[in-house]
Amino acid sequence: MTRLADYFVVVGYDSEKTGSVEGSGKIIQRFPRKDWDDAPFPQGIELFCQPAGWQLSTERKQPTYFVVVLTDIDSDRHYCACLTFHEAEINLQGCKRDEIGEEEDTGLIQPAQVFAPKSLVLVSQLDYPEIFKACLGLIYTVYVDSLNVNLENVITNLFTCLVPVAGGSQKLFSLGAGDRQLIQTPLYDGLPVTSTSVALLFQQLGIQQVFSLFCAVLTENKIIFHSTSHQRLGEASRALESLIFPLKYSYPYIPILPARLLEVLSSPTPFIIGVHSMFHSEIHELLDVIIADLDGGTIKIPECIHLSQLPEPLLHQTQEALSLVIHPDLEVADYAFPPVRTAPSNLRMLDKEVRAVFLRLFAQLFQGYRSCLQLIRIHPEPVIHFHKAAFLGQRGLVENDFLTKVLDGMAFAGFVSERGPPYRSCDLFDDLVAFDVERIKSEEGIPPKMLKHIRELAEQLYKNENPNPHMAFQKVPKPTEGSHMRVHVPSFPKINEDKVETLLQESLAKHLNSPPAVRVEKKCIVPAGPSVVSIMDRMGSIFNSARRLEVVRNCISYIFEYKVLETEKTLPAALRALKGRVARQCLIEELSLHVQQNRAILDHQQFDYIVRMINCALQDCSASEEYYVAATLLPLTTAFYRKLAIGVNQFAYTCVQDHHVWANQQFWEATFYNDVQSQIRALYLTSRNENFLSNFKQKDKDPLPTEQEKRVMDLAAEQLRLWPTLHKEKQQELEKGEENTVFSQAIHYAQLMVYLLVPLDTSKNKLLRNAATGDWESGSNSFVTNSIAGSVAESYDTESGFEDAENNDVANAVIRFIMRFIDKVCTESGVTQDHIKNLHCMIPGIVAMHIETLEAVHRESRRLPPIQKIGASK
Repeated sequence: MTRLADYFVVVGYDSEKTGSVEGSGKIIQRFPRKDWDDAPFPQGIELFCQPAGWQLSTERKQPTYFVVVLTDIDSDRHYCACLTFHEAEINLQGCKRDEIGEEEDTGLIQPAQVFAPKSLVLVSQLDYPEIFKACLGLIYTVYVDSLNVNLENVITNLFTCLVPVAGGSQKLFSLGAGDRQLIQTPLYDGLPVTSTSVALLFQQLGIQQVFSLFCAVLTENKIIFHSTSHQRLGEASRALESLIFPLKYSYPYIPILPARLLEVLSSPTPFIIGVHSMFHSEIHELLDVIIADLDGGTIKIPECIHLSQLPEPLLHQTQEALSLVIHPDLEVADYAFPPVRTAPSNLRMLDKEVRAVFLRLFAQLFQGYRSCLQLIRIHPEPVIHFHKAAFLGQRGLVENDFLTKVLDGMAFAGFVSERGPPYRSCDLFDDLVAFDVERIKSEEGIPPKMLKHIRELAEQLYKNENPNPHMAFQKVPKPTEGSHMRVHVPSFPKINEDKVETLLQESLAKHLNSPPAVRVEKKCIVPAGPSVVSIMDRMGSIFNSARRLEVVRNCISYIFEYKVLETEKTLPAALRALKGRVARQCLIEELSLHVQQNRAILDHQQFDYIVRMINCALQDCSASEEYYVAATLLPLTTAFYRKLAIGVNQFAYTCVQDHHVWANQQFWEATFYNDVQSQIRALYLTSRNENFLSNFKQKDKDPLPTEQEKRVMDLAAEQLRLWPTLHKEKQQELEKGEENTVFSQAIHYAQLMVYLLVPLDTSKNKLLRNAATGDWESGSNSFVTNSIAGSVAESYDTESGFEDAENNDVANAVIRFIMRFIDKVCTESGVTQDHIKNLHCMIPGIVAMHIETLEAVHRESRRLPPIQKIGASK
């Protein structure tokens, strides 16, 4: 339950500052006088009440209403509903009469000639603009029509009315002024509530223009709306933000920006901001902002902005669906005998149908995203990483800059954090992306089926906002028509602050002993849905694939059977075959099989053949599968080796270091998280199997296939469900087990990275020297530990014992790279600071020992006679 209102504020014109060029406002009264513990009073309200500035008027104006959205330091939003009217400014009437040269004093009360704005403001954490409008309108009606109602009681009732956050319930309440009001809560608080704002935005700008804004928001561009209506600015901002659901906008969101804060428009961060059209000239001077004119129906995209577009065929399909919904007559416009026109959708339902089109789009765009989630920790809170490279590769969109920007954005990071956990409350999008994507694909090109599905989704969105078809009777007194034009209207009365405080404390005391109504969140296992598939229906060529696989298998067999002549004949064809994805997979499987058979010790000729094939696979793999190929070959490079001398062995990793993937920190992170996920799965599978065996010793005939086949997300969901029922000691035991698992993997990966990054010949450290600094330095988000990493690496110069300057250069570069990796993955994975410090102390020693080992390997390898190469090569 939440208060209907946190604060009620009266803001008026500050007549004491008339000397300045621009007028200013001041808070006349605020209620309650003390801040709530859970909702601090927002600063700067007097600026937002009059976004265009505090200006006097010589005529009476209609009362106006709009809602301002303020965001606090914790990213919580506060909705400030502002009802503004004009009243006579008593302090300036004499000045005005002097100006017009009035000399005679008739003794009659002269009508006011100078009017100042006054705003009634309601601040709330809830978003009910129509309810707020009714409440403020009621207070204004009591004042302007001089109703026999105590304003102190009305204002106190604003704070004592408690509203459920969601759940579809209805809340009847009265402020005590002859009113009867109803608040309808949505079914799900996670779904945006838009009323008609989305439909209105499409009416104002059109399909193509709104779609451009949609792409601009997702790719983190700056957007400005401008209009002569503050209400339209708020509605447009709300509509644009709702279109990106299930993503949430995480940058500055200011639907109505005051004149005195226009410098915010020069901010380097993306934003959605609304500005009054009177500042048209100021905003058109901005060079890196997309400007949407709501009144003129146009948008302006500067030449310096490259606006990434949705990948095909999704772009065409979505635009076609929008045309079908917004212009239903278009399909039959050319018919000689068009069918009888069905009744068009009302504006509220049209709003939901348009949103349904975008929901279908996101379901297709993010199809299979759950199969690319990497679970790093389950307890105490789930820590989940998204394997972006795998998702883009399997979707066939590695080169698509639109989806790449979306996945790199803050909104998608929030999406993974919120929707990644496998045990939580689910909503419409979870079901859509898990079960309906195939249906959406099958309906493309069949308008009746497409419309049917869109309307089914629209019905669910409409029901979320209007779960009860039978609304209770409502009554809210309104001011007498033309009341604002009355000649003599008294000023808004001074409200008795002490009385409001007394009434509020009495009301709070009554509710003090009543238990708070807590809405129980219904959690469930999140459906996994289908795996990732290519966005294009490509018919991959499979000609000669069987023959290529046979060539690769035969070549590897000949190598391990010491059949040099047959190897020489088949190796060129095998290397050519490795340009194909299936052949690379075959190579990985065959080499892994030989490692399992303890056939990893090679002679010099075999070693040369295997290294050449591994290098070929790494060199020829496409960007979409680079991470996968490198990750699966990584353990093989540390398994195959040859003996150079007594106690001197050369591993394959010393001969495959020239590939840039090893200097890519994102590759190491994704591979690390994947292995951590496997270890976490094994951790819980082992404990579950032990419990199973101890409980069912007699049932030997019952196999355990379901446990072995359980996905890690299923195991995590089960653990999260049981977590609240566990004793604190058991919870701590599970946390420690997971933390130790991540720590041990961090040690293992530090060693692997040393293997791949320290070159056999330290005078030829090409990899890290040539790698772009951003590839391996930008990954860390820990400034403190970065400085530790740098200082440890620098101290290595004096403490390692290596006098050679080039050795020091190599060691420092490798140490810095690994420590930045350790900082990032360990911090994200919840590894303790003590363990991170241990790793920092451990890494320089590992690097030093490895360099010392490689000196002997390099020396002995140079003594080997050259191996006769085959004539034909790839």
